[in-house]
Amino acid sequence: MEEKKASIGTKAVWAGEKDVLVHRATQVPVIVSVAYNYDDMDEWYDVSVGKKQGHIYGRNTNPTVQAFEDKVKILEGAEAATSFSTGMAAISNTLYTFLKPGDRIVSIKDTYGGTNKIFTEFLPKLNIDVALCETGNHEAIEKELEKGCKILYLETPTNPTVKITDIERMSQKGKDAGAIVVVDNTFATPINQNPLKLGADLVLHSATKFLGGHADALGGVVCGSKELIEQIYHYREINGATLDPWAAYLLLRGMKTLKLRVEQQAKNAMAIAKFLLDEDLVEEVYYPGLKTHLHYDIAKKQMKGFGGMLSFSLKGGMDAVKILLPALKYANRAANLGAVETTYGPARTTSHVECTPEERAAMGIPDGLVRISAGIEDTEDLIQDLTQAFEVLKEQTVPVGK
Repeated sequence: MEEKKASIGTKAVWAGEKDVLVHRATQVPVIVSVAYNYDDMDEWYDVSVGKKQGHIYGRNTNPTVQAFEDKVKILEGAEAATSFSTGMAAISNTLYTFLKPGDRIVSIKDTYGGTNKIFTEFLPKLNIDVALCETGNHEAIEKELEKGCKILYLETPTNPTVKITDIERMSQKGKDAGAIVVVDNTFATPINQNPLKLGADLVLHSATKFLGGHADALGGVVCGSKELIEQIYHYREINGATLDPWAAYLLLRGMKTLKLRVEQQAKNAMAIAKFLLDEDLVEEVYYPGLKTHLHYDIAKKQMKGFGGMLSFSLKGGMDAVKILLPALKYANRAANLGAVETTYGPARTTSHVECTPEERAAMGIPDGLVRISAGIEDTEDLIQDLTQAFEVLKEQTVPVGK
């Protein structure tokens, strides 16, 4: 079967690796060489200036890293991809490639805390105008686009409240305004959502999360047209946020099971969300797969699955969180997501630790909000674990009204 006709699960296993295999090996090698030797001076020059395929220096390109980039590129249906040392490097390098003083960027209020800091702290210092709209208020975004815009930056689902933006609608409006449309697809993964097919210009991932899936490698990646990616690559190769080849190997290895992991994580997330809906001590549950979710219809339209991320807020706020989370047995309490292990964490110490309580409140993130990254454990065990943890919470909580 031709690679382009294979299903996405098969592509996750095989795509992008063939050209890098050596000595009849079945796995991509970890090539740690900083430099590459050329006896022919003309060939060396041609590779250096891009006239011929090859590698010159590790800050620029690497065979192991290239295999990772090619795999993500194929899964996202893109012409090209370039990688970075972290997800935030992918985000910041992409923005700084195209923005200059006097430009304008339109985005949403609910982006990841690090991204939000770029919008509220770093870009204004460069005299770049930033307009942040209520997530899901498409009319407000459209009005801001009409004022002029260099980049429309979207994150959907958002971190940590999993709000949804209509990518197709916003991509069309963004392009009408002459903007480059960028979508952070970390939460959805290429398994559940392909923003480029919905009209976006660029799609990026914190590869540290679901792509790698084992919480053992940092990385980021951006996919899109060859024209745009070449510009981002040039910025990255000069500024140096290069993906390490060992990390690239770990990410490649993790991606082979991406489809299987994401499917089980989505199953677990839905089960956890339904369980939390019935808990008296839970104030609100955020999961795009629930029909009660504000943007359920949009999520159903543009996503193949609803993903492994959800969040909820507890009655009693942080005091209740401090009791519930330590009582969980099958959970990492850590600032990470997308791993095979289920992970819990308050937004104040994970996604938005960089923000003040007032800034989090302005983004609709209560102090007692907990983000859950569902793992691949057996669903029944996760529900039983939550059940016993809530029993511990109830034993130590004064009933409401008393």
